[in-house]
Amino acid sequence: MADSTTAPRELTEPLREDIRLLGGILGEIVREQAGERIFQLVETARTESFRLRRSEIHRSELAALFDGIDTADAIPVIRAFSHFSLLANLAEDLHRERRRAAHRKAGEAPQNSSLAATYRKLDSADLPAGRVAELLKDAQVSPVITAHPTETRRRTVFEVIKRITALMRERARPDLEPEDIERIDLNLRRQILTLWQTAVIRLSRPQLETEIDEGLRYYTMSLFEVIPALNAEMRTELRRRWPATDVLTHPLVRPGSWIGGDRDGNPYVTADVVRTATRRASMLALEHYLNELEALEQELSMSDRLVTVTPELAALAEASGDDGPSRADEPYRRALRGIRGRLSATAGDVLDELPHHWLESSLTPYGRPEELLADLETIDTSLRKHSDGILADQRLAALHEAVLTFGFHLCGLDMRQNSETHEQVVAELLAWAGVHRDYSSLPESERVDVLVTELRTRRPLIRPDAKLSDLAHGELAIVRAAAAAIRDLGPDAVPHYIISMCSSVSDMLEAAILLKEAGIFDPGNSDDGPSCSVRLIPLFETIDDLRAGASILRSTLDVPLYRDVVRGQGNLQEVMLGYSDSNKDGGYVTANWALYRAELDLVEAARDVGIRLRLFHGRGGTVGRGGGPSYEAILAQPPGAVTGSLRITEQGEVIAAKYAEPLMARRNLESLVSATLESTLLDVEGLGDDAEAAYTILDELAELARDAYTDLTQRTPGFIEYFRTSTPLAEIGSLNIGSRPASRKPTKSHQDLRAIPWVLSWTQSRIMLPGWYGAGSAFTAWVGDDQSRLKQLTDLYKRWPFFHSVMSNMAMVLAKSDIGLAARYAELVPDSSVRDLVFGKIREEHSRTVDMYKAITGYDDLTGDNPALHRSIHNRFPYLEPLNHLQVELLKRYRSGDDSPYVRRAIHMTMNGLATALRNSG
Repeated sequence: MADSTTAPRELTEPLREDIRLLGGILGEIVREQAGERIFQLVETARTESFRLRRSEIHRSELAALFDGIDTADAIPVIRAFSHFSLLANLAEDLHRERRRAAHRKAGEAPQNSSLAATYRKLDSADLPAGRVAELLKDAQVSPVITAHPTETRRRTVFEVIKRITALMRERARPDLEPEDIERIDLNLRRQILTLWQTAVIRLSRPQLETEIDEGLRYYTMSLFEVIPALNAEMRTELRRRWPATDVLTHPLVRPGSWIGGDRDGNPYVTADVVRTATRRASMLALEHYLNELEALEQELSMSDRLVTVTPELAALAEASGDDGPSRADEPYRRALRGIRGRLSATAGDVLDELPHHWLESSLTPYGRPEELLADLETIDTSLRKHSDGILADQRLAALHEAVLTFGFHLCGLDMRQNSETHEQVVAELLAWAGVHRDYSSLPESERVDVLVTELRTRRPLIRPDAKLSDLAHGELAIVRAAAAAIRDLGPDAVPHYIISMCSSVSDMLEAAILLKEAGIFDPGNSDDGPSCSVRLIPLFETIDDLRAGASILRSTLDVPLYRDVVRGQGNLQEVMLGYSDSNKDGGYVTANWALYRAELDLVEAARDVGIRLRLFHGRGGTVGRGGGPSYEAILAQPPGAVTGSLRITEQGEVIAAKYAEPLMARRNLESLVSATLESTLLDVEGLGDDAEAAYTILDELAELARDAYTDLTQRTPGFIEYFRTSTPLAEIGSLNIGSRPASRKPTKSHQDLRAIPWVLSWTQSRIMLPGWYGAGSAFTAWVGDDQSRLKQLTDLYKRWPFFHSVMSNMAMVLAKSDIGLAARYAELVPDSSVRDLVFGKIREEHSRTVDMYKAITGYDDLTGDNPALHRSIHNRFPYLEPLNHLQVELLKRYRSGDDSPYVRRAIHMTMNGLATALRNSG
């Protein structure tokens, strides 16, 4: 396959040079460390993989290289190809960075998904100031790092890759002398040697506390630097365009987290974990502020013999208690010492351990971030009064913006639990209190009556000595830990409570009962209505729940008590949409359309009842779990679905890909912000009066696709057996990638599996089924022999961002799939009749889907609209081939009875390598 990208070959030559350099160094290290025999095996496998891509050999010839391979030999081969893939990824990232810089240097128009491009579009739209202010009233862009860790790389490996990246950037400088390049290459060799000698997989499953720390590491790596600067820039740019408005009165980008608060199916989330998550986040924020204050104290050395300060600054310096003679004439240093002292006292009050840069102090702690901001503003005002604005605009301004963005809490910790658990616990509480002996037996209307009555009274249901089940004790302890975090760190510390599998009004109100028991929900009195600092958020996940979501929301808001709560929360209701379970439930096309339809219905419901709606998108890293380019995905939302606000989950390997360093973090956050602004302020759907006709077409396609999908997953005999035996599903359960169990409960049904192992299994076997199955049958049946219908779909692909995104993401998955390799995994199925039936259906549907994609889009290739993906497949996928063959060989060995630790470890290493190379691990 030729490297036929749309870019001239000379533009991609630097990428090939980087891959050759890094691959060459790795090859030398493999030869030195593993020996000539292993090196030759790796080289043979590599060259044969490239020959296979050029159709010069048959796949069976490559597979034969590994027949009966000794496990001790397999492990270094797996490691070599895993590292090749990792280094190729690194080279691709650097190439994209290089090309963007070249575009900017050439003075070309800014690329879509950048703020520069968005500003141009807004300038051309001639938007009225009043409308901009109204639409951005509750503006918020919130990437939420979740507790679904599919990042299979260890942190140590991650740090080595970061150092290699820095060295490659330095190597690209045009002013280097030969000795500089020699020095850099030697350092590259050191780092790649370290990579080779570092174990790539964990020996034990990570604890939740480890996951908390891994989620927080991105703040020091990039987010402390990038988010405050981005927020300040956005405020400046928008107010410059609409100076008559007070647009963006609060920071636009405000991150969140699920790690330590999401207990849906995770028994390891406890009250102690909630405390750990909130306190460690707070400590990181306070530690950052104290560090910056210490630096400012060194920098702002101005003497009052040379400058005049404001009376407020003089008073702040006097109140610091810093009366040392050496600083008598340095009011800014004294004032900053006092701020450090007060903030240190705050840390001593609210944290479980003292942060670095802590200063022993007897000063009064800050009660709220606003008090700290006021003191920083005093310093800012004084600096500007004596023409030192240039000093105020640097570290001080960045610190002020950071405190404004992160407060004392750093990031909001979302709580999440399944509605079934809420029902059990609330039923137990009501029975203990004598309110109702069998709440669960009540019909919905009576349940709502009981819950509303309880929510109107201040009387708690239980007292401290109540004898309750472990489940009830645990759930109450968790919400009380959340209440303590809110009390100590502010309401933004725990701002949301998400109800999984929400299907009724009572599901919403049961969560409110738990919040009331913890003192978070206040019933109010005759003068004041009910209030709650935590927003209750229904999560609609299955196809049926998505279709019923708007009705559930309307019914809940029809309850006067709940409507009063929402009114007290700024008349804003958030709803979460689940991408993973809806896909697993109904297939790719059906799930995507169910989500779009649900958003349309929710927007209409919100408009009818007079509230503002914010949608929270539970997207995973893979297309099968809602993944794909974020910018395109946001623009593909229906009209009214993005009203200045967007919350979106960031999961697994996607987190590292987006936020591991400032340049990447800035670029990815810009794409979220750009798409949010454009979706809010501009007409991006593009259907006009044809919208209803397009919706009808998708209604029909979704039903056809669901039928094809359920025919395979529910009506095909032996499908579950095929899934379990043709993929490494069982082995994934022991892969140490997260603290969370693979299934919600013991089961043999794919519907009870978590989406991560469901998608990861199909990804490893290279079928990628969740990202396309059912589409081919749906398109084929709907079009039939009617070419005018095919033209309708082509027109929708060209005009409608939603349909274009669905097709583009599907093509990306199909391009990464490989039915030839999948056939090797099918050989693992013991029952030949099951294998032939199920794999036969998959193979036929794959062919249909590829053919229909080409017919609808007009492309001859699955990567026709994505030259970067084409280049990536060309450069990286030959390194995947040996990993897949080795995985199949090792699975056969393991399942035939060889369960030695080395075989298990080797299987896990192939999973790690494939996940790294595909950049889609689940």
